[in-house]
Amino acid sequence: MTSDEALARRINQPLLILYGLGTILGAGIYVLVGKVAAEAGLLAPLSFIFAALVAWLTALSYSKLVVLFPKSAGEAVYIEHSFRMNWLALSVGILIILTGIVSAATLTNGFTGYLLLLVSVNENFAMAAVVIVLTALAVWGIAESLIVAALITAIEVIGLFIVLFFCGDALIELPQSFDKVFLPKSSAQLVGVLSGAFLAFYAFIGFEDMVNIVEEVKRPERTMPKAILWVVIISTSLYVLIALVAIFSLPLNELSQSKAPLADVLAQKNAGAARVVSLISVFAIVNGVLIQMIMASRVCYGMSKQYGGPAWLHHVSTLTKTPALATVLIGIAILLFALYFPLVVLAKLTSFIILLIFALVNLALWKIQRENYQQATKESILIVKNLRSYPMLAALLCIGMLIFQVNNY
Repeated sequence: MTSDEALARRINQPLLILYGLGTILGAGIYVLVGKVAAEAGLLAPLSFIFAALVAWLTALSYSKLVVLFPKSAGEAVYIEHSFRMNWLALSVGILIILTGIVSAATLTNGFTGYLLLLVSVNENFAMAAVVIVLTALAVWGIAESLIVAALITAIEVIGLFIVLFFCGDALIELPQSFDKVFLPKSSAQLVGVLSGAFLAFYAFIGFEDMVNIVEEVKRPERTMPKAILWVVIISTSLYVLIALVAIFSLPLNELSQSKAPLADVLAQKNAGAARVVSLISVFAIVNGVLIQMIMASRVCYGMSKQYGGPAWLHHVSTLTKTPALATVLIGIAILLFALYFPLVVLAKLTSFIILLIFALVNLALWKIQRENYQQATKESILIVKNLRSYPMLAALLCIGMLIFQVNNY
């Protein structure tokens, strides 16, 4: 191996969109929709919408910054160029790596809930086996990994449409229940919505991962902004529809306790379809683990290369053109977190870390704009034209969610 090998640019826009969707969809709907309902009740769809608002505004910031600074270390680079504090940039980079590890561990933990519906197996053994296989795949190659991820993502989307096909008739209740689903009637309900939104925000984590593979993307100045925004639009639409179907199809106490919520929702309509979705769910969650593993290893690579970290972390295999040793390190860390922490704790920890990072990233863009730092292409400028104030609004929303969660912990 050698430390000066460049990463290969092998990712086009469709692969990039499927990469982002694979992270987001596997994390949110297949694992946490029941947990969000436990916090917000029938107002769970509103929790997803509120979380989506914060994600959308932050995605706009990322779509601009990734063109200004197309580096694998992503957020750390943005912070460094804006605040000019190496210690802060390094801290953010470490937090991003931790986010990838904890998020992947959350999914690895949630993976067993669906797997046990299909086969009887020791949970710890299952988690260890899936992490080892995915680490090997991530080391093998970025294009190979993303092709596998893209195929699984397509299957994930099919699974969600199966749920909508068999249970979509539940939406007939929406007109007469609109106020119960979208209008909090008390401060207690509003607190529930915000608590649910904090947890639901985990479901939108994924679009920011895309910037950390920018050095492997073809024509990133055009590809990255469009892909980021499409991923947020598609995932939000699916989340709200599935959340509505879930709360209308299953009693809230059953939904909130379910370890395999979509399978249980479908079981009311078609047992065979429920089994198919259970199988798809296993693949969907595994897909999310793979994508988070790739992201975290690329940040390790970028941080080590950018800030003079251990040489072995930014070595690139001459055979696979991937940061192999960094990937193995991330795989070990994911397994340890998955084995020793419960799912909800991991999800909330991930949301907390990522909201802190998002607040800093939005403030970074706000500061750069104030200083008239313009190095983007015309296309990227058009994406954020007339939205000068949105980074500060996004930062304040992130900070507000953090303060709320700390006060209600």
